[in-house]
Amino acid sequence: MPLEAPVSLQDFSFEELAFISENWGFPAFRREQVFLAAQQNKEYDKMNVPKDLKDKLKESYHATAVKIAETLSGKDGTEKYLFKLNDGNVIEGVFMPHNYGNTLCVSTQVGCRMNCSFCASGLNGLVRNLSSGEILGQALAVNALKGGTLTDRKVTNIVLMGSGEPLDNYDNVIKFLRLASHPKGLNMSLRNISLSTSGLVDKIKKLALEDLPVTLTISLHAPDDETRSEIMPVNKKYNIASLIDAARYYFDKTGRRIIFEYSLIDGKNCDAQSALKLARVLKGLPCHVNLINLNYVKERGLRGVSKDTVKEFSDTLSKENISVTLRRSMGNDIEGACGQLRNKYIREGGNN
Repeated sequence: MPLEAPVSLQDFSFEELAFISENWGFPAFRREQVFLAAQQNKEYDKMNVPKDLKDKLKESYHATAVKIAETLSGKDGTEKYLFKLNDGNVIEGVFMPHNYGNTLCVSTQVGCRMNCSFCASGLNGLVRNLSSGEILGQALAVNALKGGTLTDRKVTNIVLMGSGEPLDNYDNVIKFLRLASHPKGLNMSLRNISLSTSGLVDKIKKLALEDLPVTLTISLHAPDDETRSEIMPVNKKYNIASLIDAARYYFDKTGRRIIFEYSLIDGKNCDAQSALKLARVLKGLPCHVNLINLNYVKERGLRGVSKDTVKEFSDTLSKENISVTLRRSMGNDIEGACGQLRNKYIREGGNN
């Protein structure tokens, strides 16, 4: 099990590539050529740089961080990708077209150690963190696949909601955010990037001070500690009160409204009383609740709820003046939930 990810050119910021001119003696403009080639997801054979520079780079670095190994296409235009990493590990991502642009859901770890009771990502535990280049590389690979460029992006929004807990891979995720928003690269507005966390309170407060105003999405999924601890073990360390305090701190520092994800799980958290409890918890906090009707994961055994239950829960929150919408369900016909495609690959004899 590797502790470190293989290094690719996509792991380097423009500034870090200064070694090409400063240490290796190539003209300064070669650094920009290499950076742009990496950001355009080019392999070495497609790079317009001298052979001696390519050969020197090849000695230590992969050109790209991920390869698209498999694509599943859904009836609604959703595409799910199995990405293969340079060490043989696999992760997955989901491309979701919307009328306001195209969103790519990316992974931040190989597996996950949060072990939420409704999620497929943690079934095989955490293998390792992804590097910043491996996180970015998912977006670069799909942007290139769709015919996008750095000035005409086909991936216009990124959500860190795939496999893994982003704040459990803090340093690499922070570097990814800086890479994705670099003016010479994808130049993506941080307001078009959402980071979803299960609630690592200390890291939320740290993120609030990074001057990186991403949309913070918190996976809440229960209105009380007893229920949340049952379905999300992280709550035993960071309870709901501390999480709400961290959310308020993030809003105060960034001015960004908090999004709370709430998966409706049959028999667990979906009755009217739970909705009223949730409204009390969130009262006074500038936030929005994104309701999700749970995707069924066979290994977990938990199920979603009826449309009537969704409506009743949503209506109750609305009456309590909590902003709420039901998240559009996409990719159900291609195992759209986090971790399902990777776990299928593992079951059928692929790498861990």
